[in-house]
Amino acid sequence: MSLTDTPSYPPLEERPLKDTICLFDVDGPLTHPRLPASPETLEILRALRQKCAIGFVGGSNFSKQEEQIGKPAGVPVTTLFDFCFSENGLTAFKLGQALPSASFIGWLGEDKYKELANFCLHYIADLDIPVKRGTFIEFRNGMINISPIGRNASTDERNAFEQYDKEAKVREKFVAELRQRFGHLGLNFAIGGQISFDVFPIGWDKTYCLRHLENEAKKPNGIAYKTIHFFGDKTYPGGNDYEIFTDERTIGHTVTDPEDTIRQLKELFDL
Repeated sequence: MSLTDTPSYPPLEERPLKDTICLFDVDGPLTHPRLPASPETLEILRALRQKCAIGFVGGSNFSKQEEQIGKPAGVPVTTLFDFCFSENGLTAFKLGQALPSASFIGWLGEDKYKELANFCLHYIADLDIPVKRGTFIEFRNGMINISPIGRNASTDERNAFEQYDKEAKVREKFVAELRQRFGHLGLNFAIGGQISFDVFPIGWDKTYCLRHLENEAKKPNGIAYKTIHFFGDKTYPGGNDYEIFTDERTIGHTVTDPEDTIRQLKELFDL
């Protein structure tokens, strides 16, 4: 079977591990940062989906996940996963059908958002870092993503900044300043990926997606997912996988890259 063929899967209620779901962060566990998923990753997901439900939960917007996973497979990303949780689940799909969403700007309000955005842009303007490109604030449905170097940076520039940031702690200092000035607004700040961090209401971290899974059990003939595996790479305190990794409802797995994810899945599920 080629990667562009649409495989068939047992209905969710007929899978051997029907009350189990595996959730994956995108950058790191399924793809190298901002790069497409490999054929090996797509194949292991296909095999796993024959046994249990699978889903991704990422901070990026849906179009980026479509580009990284759906495009390499040659099919819509919503056909590759049972659940798609973009922006931590603020934009969500089950078997290709949209689930209820929520709005960051609606929650925060325009005036408070402008105050936050203005501060961030002034802060970045005063930063003395090796490279600055473009798109320093990316507005998403459920959050904003802030990048001191800019999201238009090339792959090489991203890699270089990631190494620079380990020593200079640009993002860590930026987040500390934001927590001091805007923490009273009920916001959370989570460092993720190579070049940026996310800002979202407390509780709108990756654990938000678990609300959708809990709602599944309330639906007619719905499934109560008793075992929820989560695979992430930023699972340390302050990382954007930490909350869902440590949540009592999940079994957390730290992975280093897609190859490590494949290895762990083979061991855990005898694939």
